[in-house]
Amino acid sequence: MSLSELSEEFIAGLNAVTGALKAGRPADTLFVAREDAAGRLGAVIALAKAQGVVVKDAKREKLEQLSGTSRHQGVVLSVAARAYAELEDLLAAAQAKGEAPFLVLCDEIEDPHNLGAILRTAEAAGAHGVVVPKRRSAPLSQTVAKTSAGAVEYIPVARVSNLCAAMEELKSRGVWIYGADMAGEPYDARPLTGAIALVIGSEGRGLGRLVKERCDGLLSLPMRGKVSSLNASVAAGILMYEIAKYR
Repeated sequence: MSLSELSEEFIAGLNAVTGALKAGRPADTLFVAREDAAGRLGAVIALAKAQGVVVKDAKREKLEQLSGTSRHQGVVLSVAARAYAELEDLLAAAQAKGEAPFLVLCDEIEDPHNLGAILRTAEAAGAHGVVVPKRRSAPLSQTVAKTSAGAVEYIPVARVSNLCAAMEELKSRGVWIYGADMAGEPYDARPLTGAIALVIGSEGRGLGRLVKERCDGLLSLPMRGKVSSLNASVAAGILMYEIAKYR
């Protein structure tokens, strides 16, 4: 990643970060030097938390790597390409169109290229939004935006503190939740109609245990070759269009 790309994604320095937060700039994560977290950076940390921005401790070397400068004053802000939505916004988008909700939930998708590709396909397949957890997820960075080929501007992305809790909320609203998992039934074994949320697991681990337990069903894709799995965004694309077929 070049320094120009870094400058698009990160803001460094106490005054610059404070100004960005006060101006309501969409942000994902505030990185603070561990030795300064309890001292002079207290005000900017409080401001970030009040806006729902994730705060992480980091070594100064990490801050320099992120920002591309040694003049970061112990604080670096990861800027989002777009403001996050709320879960309710996604359901409202479906209601406004007179359609049953169709959502995509990402369980710890940490590769920004995978997230960007999922956003691109979700928008094309007619999904009403994508849900990601606050932690252990790729942020809405410029890399995600570029990989999405502009889809990030059109499909809302909700960020939730607890994905399992969000799943329970969706189920209480009549949404059926299907997870992508190799142990599931064939993806075309049943008609995927009505209000549906599709859960895609992380690149290496797949669905987390608690997430899997909360799914109403699991869907698998046939693997007739030598490889045992598909890229997360590829699997997501196939399953999204299987859902779109019934809509």
